[in-house]
Amino acid sequence: MELRLKNLVKDFPGTRAVDTGELTILDGKLTGLLGPSGCGKSTLLYLISGLQKPTSGRIYFGDRDVTDLPPEKREIGLVFQNYALYPHMTVAQNIAFPLVNRKVKKAEIQERTAKMAALVQIEELLNRKPSQLSGGQQQRVAIARALVKRPEILLLDEPLSNLDARLRLEMREEIRRIQTETGVTTVFVTHDQEEAMSITDEIILMKKGVVQQQCDPQRMYLDPANQFVASFLGSPPIDYFHFPVRDGRLWITESYSLPMNIRHDGGILTGIRPEAWGRGNDLQVQIQTVEHRGKETLVTFVLTGTKTRALLDITDTVRPGDTIGLTLRTRFLYLFDEDSGIRLRQEEEK
Repeated sequence: MELRLKNLVKDFPGTRAVDTGELTILDGKLTGLLGPSGCGKSTLLYLISGLQKPTSGRIYFGDRDVTDLPPEKREIGLVFQNYALYPHMTVAQNIAFPLVNRKVKKAEIQERTAKMAALVQIEELLNRKPSQLSGGQQQRVAIARALVKRPEILLLDEPLSNLDARLRLEMREEIRRIQTETGVTTVFVTHDQEEAMSITDEIILMKKGVVQQQCDPQRMYLDPANQFVASFLGSPPIDYFHFPVRDGRLWITESYSLPMNIRHDGGILTGIRPEAWGRGNDLQVQIQTVEHRGKETLVTFVLTGTKTRALLDITDTVRPGDTIGLTLRTRFLYLFDEDSGIRLRQEEEK
């Protein structure tokens, strides 16, 4: 089910929480609503669900206008951050609850409950109470309960935030598997860029209620629309510099420059991701700190007065105090207007 939002606005006293413009969420895909706390992503989810009413604008599920429909009429499944399971009910009763409310026949309830339990791999837990389950198991129950009524759209509001690091990794993979097997259009709210990058088909990145960029995760990382996008994605984060541009070149130091065919009258901010650096002979730097991170080594050094991070191969033997040679790969170098943060493009890219 394709989800279309047409100029959806939500105002609270003194603030505009959501202002989507024209926004389409793809049919049958897992879409991540990503952004910092307070950016409006959960509010947008509640507008889609019907738990909150928009100030203006319309919401369409396919060709059906659902803007004025209550949540129970929208054919959605909703999983909250705290799972909201009924403590006095068994797992089976929790999963079956939406069907009981709809007065579905008992035999069909049992069949669909068993099918959902198998999908989320909790068949052996059906007779337990929520208090007897781990956080990950409770989440599986909540997802099964949301899916048992065969929703057109599944909405997940930060479903992993209450889990420890290992369970988060396991359960985000499970959410991807379940979504792929069911094919249900899914909207997943998170503030964690790694979660969004790892399991979604598309990311909608928000700032102060406004969509900054919408595309697949790889494109968003490699081709950020503006400085906010470039800063929000990436770990370690991108570093920024005030390098001069003259004679068609970007001058990293007085003796090291890169071709940069760009015309811009305002100030220019250069962003360099840590993976842009590689071993070479273009620039000599003195290493300050070294941190081993699995297959990579993160080193820091000072460049034009700015602390700078570089990711090197783990096989590079580098120690604090060493002087090493580096070069820049321009694939991970970006230019922005210093005032607006808008991405600047080289002439040949236009």
